[in-house]
Amino acid sequence: MSTRLLRLDHLLTCMLTAVYGFDSRPEGLRMLLLQAVLLLLVLPSHAQETTTEKLEVLPPLPKGVCTGWMAGIPGHPGHNGTPGRDGRDGVRGEKGEKGDAGLVGPKGDTGETGVTGVEGPRGFPGVQGRKGEPGESAYVYRSAFSVGLEDRVTVPNVPIRFTKIFYNQQNHYDSTTGKFHCNIPGLYYFSYHITVYLKDVKVSLYKKDKATLFTFDQYQDKDLDQASGSVLLHLELGDQVWLQVYGDGEHNGLYADNVNDSTFTGFLLYHDIN
Repeated sequence: MSTRLLRLDHLLTCMLTAVYGFDSRPEGLRMLLLQAVLLLLVLPSHAQETTTEKLEVLPPLPKGVCTGWMAGIPGHPGHNGTPGRDGRDGVRGEKGEKGDAGLVGPKGDTGETGVTGVEGPRGFPGVQGRKGEPGESAYVYRSAFSVGLEDRVTVPNVPIRFTKIFYNQQNHYDSTTGKFHCNIPGLYYFSYHITVYLKDVKVSLYKKDKATLFTFDQYQDKDLDQASGSVLLHLELGDQVWLQVYGDGEHNGLYADNVNDSTFTGFLLYHDIN
């Protein structure tokens, strides 16, 4: 036990030397430290003292005044050193997985028109489309008549009344006056075929009280003859057209019976657009 006390005394001397810088050995401080150490030594049980006494032999201390000294209070942290140099580039890592698609960006400006490419090959015919709906029918302008002579008595210088009706669906020909009335302005075709018998025939086609076409046929004894004429006329709304014997009664040899006819015909070719 005395050896241990000497050992403690030596350690205290080294600690004081480290704190004060010289071996002044202040007795008061030294005694307090020694009492604290002795208190710590008394706490172990008797069995521990026995074990400690068996380990009495301690290894020799190194040479020097502070051999066996205890560590002092930790000093303040030192200043940071200067940054070191950059290290070498590391080995390139493996390729990572493909990331998620980003958000759609704003629409860019329209680019310049490119050069026209070469015409491609002709494609196959497409499928025939459905039949369209029936369209509205265009309005057809109609005006026509065809009449014949029934009465063999004709009066010169007045319209000849053709009362035998072959066609007059629009009623544009008036059988009571023998005149055709224009209800649709446009271009018309008129014709007449006359059977001549017993006398010479001289007839005229009139338009608005003016003779526009003349036909003369000289009768041959004991024979039937034919006289005819045709013309294109442009008519305005309200114009009238008719046939009449021209001159005196010596030229009214028009004839008709159950086997011979004298006819007057007219019809619209096309109407005026305006």
